[in-house]
Amino acid sequence: MTDPDSNSTVLFRGCESDSAAAGSLFATHRQAELAMRKSLIGNRARKRDRIFDFIWLVYSFFFVIDPIQRHSVRLWVLFGVAYAAFLAIYIALVFARSQRRQALLLVAMGILGVIYYPFNITSCGIFIYAAAFIPFITENNWITGATIASSAIVMAVEGWYAHFSPWSWGICAFFAIAVGAANVIAAQKMRAAQKLGLAHEEIAHLAKIAERERIARDLHDVLGHTLSVVVLKSELAGKLMDRDPDRARREIGEVEQIARKALGDVREAISGYRAGGLAAEIARAQTTLDAAGVLLECQSKPPQLPPAEETVLSLIVREAVTNIVRHAQASRCVLEIQSGDEGTALVVQDDGRGGVRQEGNGLRGMRERAVSIGGTFQIDSAQGTRLVIRIPSRETAESQTLVLPVSAAGGQQS
Repeated sequence: MTDPDSNSTVLFRGCESDSAAAGSLFATHRQAELAMRKSLIGNRARKRDRIFDFIWLVYSFFFVIDPIQRHSVRLWVLFGVAYAAFLAIYIALVFARSQRRQALLLVAMGILGVIYYPFNITSCGIFIYAAAFIPFITENNWITGATIASSAIVMAVEGWYAHFSPWSWGICAFFAIAVGAANVIAAQKMRAAQKLGLAHEEIAHLAKIAERERIARDLHDVLGHTLSVVVLKSELAGKLMDRDPDRARREIGEVEQIARKALGDVREAISGYRAGGLAAEIARAQTTLDAAGVLLECQSKPPQLPPAEETVLSLIVREAVTNIVRHAQASRCVLEIQSGDEGTALVVQDDGRGGVRQEGNGLRGMRERAVSIGGTFQIDSAQGTRLVIRIPSRETAESQTLVLPVSAAGGQQS
């Protein structure tokens, strides 16, 4: 029962493109997460967020208190130059997208504070702004903590040397630490929310890809099986057209019935619903193998199984029968189903040519279906082909091994 579907990939290249798209999506997500982890400032997408960043400039109006109280033209000139530089740095920080540029701008803001603070006691807010920005620029807690501490220490040292009131620089140092610590928490929450959003996008995209692959596998199983039977019966009808017209007409009628049934199967596959179950699939396998001249021996009746397991086993039986009809050149097929406390085992064995060298779409689809419900898939093609599918029960440990029935066909066990 060889599987030449390895060469029949044209119809399913859409799945490959989906996988490539998934890889591209993950690469994009990794880049986005890397940028997000580095900085939360320069990646604002909405204008409302940009405007919100500028609301905090209202606290910069405290800078003007000292020049107003001291009535000095020189201080007003210094204030104008320093405040213009502060606004330029602040705006550049809000719009900067590079973490390196943001770090340089933050250093420039710190230097501006060091230079201007001795001339304006109320300009200590520059250090508070620096402490407020750093948690959103980097997620490195050491860098963040060192920057916040440095802002408070430099402010205290300069205030002490400038003979400012300890209350003034002490309160500003406290606010620098408090605001910086609060923004550390806020930045962590923002990063967590963005990571959650990225995770949701990945999950949604993965769900779409999984559904497309499921539909592709279902269509492959349904149409591969049905078209094989249609081809077989059509060839038979063509050969009987002259010798036995009545039987040829019957074969053509069966082809019509099979085609109609295939239409319903396709609809069921797309909707994810399977009617009839494993027993009906075995009955269809009997009809298909009889038409191909293959004797089917089913040594046990299908047990009652959960819907998911029954659907998987039904599709595996269908694909296995399709491969036997197409490629095995077999005369006999044995199908065994064993169900016990440990779980369920399905064995499909033929006495055909065997020699499976690589898994194509059909065998790969069977393996994926078995694995999707926690089962295992084994293949032995030394003498004929023997497929063994084990599905553990929910009550037993998943690692337990089932005792499989010994099949007489082919005289070979896995």
